Order: sequence, then structure tokens, then C-alpha cells
Amino acid sequence: MSLDATAREANFRDSIKKFFVDTFKRGEKIPLSFDTGLGKPDLKLKAMDKWMSYNWGTLSLGKMSTAFGDVYVCTRRDAEGFKLAQLRDTVVGHLIDTDQTDGMKRIPFYRSYSDQAWDLIGGILVQEIIESAEMKGPDQSKYKILSLKLRFASKV
Repeated sequence: MSLDATAREANFRDSIKKFFVDTFKRGEKIPLSFDTGLGKPDLKLKAMDKWMSYNWGTLSLGKMSTAFGDVYVCTRRDAEGFKLAQLRDTVVGHLIDTDQTDGMKRIPFYRSYSDQAWDLIGGILVQEIIESAEMKGPDQSKYKILSLKLRFASKV
């Protein structure tokens, strides 16, 4: 017996990755990587003053599944942390939805395919954003970690 599309980790990851690539890399033009922590995306020796990374966390399947992920927002050449504050505001602005009565963002949840158009199967709720303090990296970068609690309905 195969997993329902709503319980497949591959569909969850593809949906999150699509949202982050479409919103931040293509839309906001913020260099983006996945699962690299503080590591910068490879941009062929381009100087980089800001970037972000999405890092996968735990996933707990149930009728209402819970997933966690960390968004590292990073800047360099940012003496007072103002660029970091601006980057954080941009990212958080896309992770909330003031048009919703609860203020929570719904990320489209897709059944992904490698060779055909994806099917929309639901939504992934950004239920909570827990923000770290401003921290300093070993290379004079500054960063914050935005820990996300995500929820979505699953057939398990």
C-alpha cells in the first residue's frame, strides 16, 4: 500500500522548496540554499551581503501533521545589524498573512511530479515563528534563526 499524497515527505519538501524559491530567490532576489546552515549559496565568487538558508527539521505524521524548519537569515558588512533587521522583516512579512483572521500564512501544498504539472492538494499552515537573538558568525557575518512550526492535514 502506498502513502497518500498528503503523507508523502517528498511532496511536503517540494512544496516548501517551491514556496521559498518562488518567493525569496526569484521574487525578492535573495540568494537561497537548503540544508547548509550558515553556508552561503554558491554564486561563482560573487560578493554577497545577504542570503538565507532553509534547513529541514523533524516531521511528525498524523491527521494533522507537524513539521519544523529553520530559516537562517544572514548578512555581512552590516556593522549595526540594520541589513539583518531589514532581511528579517522581508522574510517574516512573507511568512504571515494579515488578510487571514488568524494572521497565519498558508503555503500551497502540492502533489509534485517530475514530468507533469503539480496538483494542489491542500495548504501548509505557518503556525508559529520563533526568532533567535542576533548572532555573529565566524566570518564577521550576522544571522538570526527563524524556527518555523508548520502544520498540514494528512491521511495516514
